[in-house]
Amino acid sequence: MLIRVEIPVDAMGIDRLLRQSFETSAEAELIHQLREDGLLTLGIVATDDEGQVIGYAGFAPVDINGEDHQWVGLAPLSVAEQYRCHGLGEKLVYEGLDSLNEFGYGAVVVLGDPEYYYRFGFKLANEYQLYCQWPDCEDYFLIYPLTDILRGDCQGLVTYPVYFDHLWS
Repeated sequence: MLIRVEIPVDAMGIDRLLRQSFETSAEAELIHQLREDGLLTLGIVATDDEGQVIGYAGFAPVDINGEDHQWVGLAPLSVAEQYRCHGLGEKLVYEGLDSLNEFGYGAVVVLGDPEYYYRFGFKLANEYQLYCQWPDCEDYFLIYPLTDILRGDCQGLVTYPVYFDHLWS
């Protein structure tokens, strides 16, 4: 198994994985649209020995109060069913966090199960006075600071690219 930054040849395998992993094609369509519009900040893939994509973590830019602060949102995170419960999702998240840190990004936000993401160091975003554009998601809106976040400097409403609206609205 290999974990690395995605390359163009991975696109079909990522699409196939996302369509198999989720109930609808929304996540696959999201990644396709983000990639097409140049809004996919980072994609991390896990491949098996034959080069097939078996895991994926995508990262896209988010704004705070309408301004770019070099933050990203993690979505989606997916692992092929036969590879689940073996730490692959964890490896994808850590690889993404390490890469984003090296690239100088300030923070990663995610809408997800707090119990899953707490182990990586994510915290509830409202502790930083950050709020999700979808109010019903506040209990699942988390942040992982990659740099020191001055609480007064980056507070307020976090918004995702418009393509995310159909996933969480």
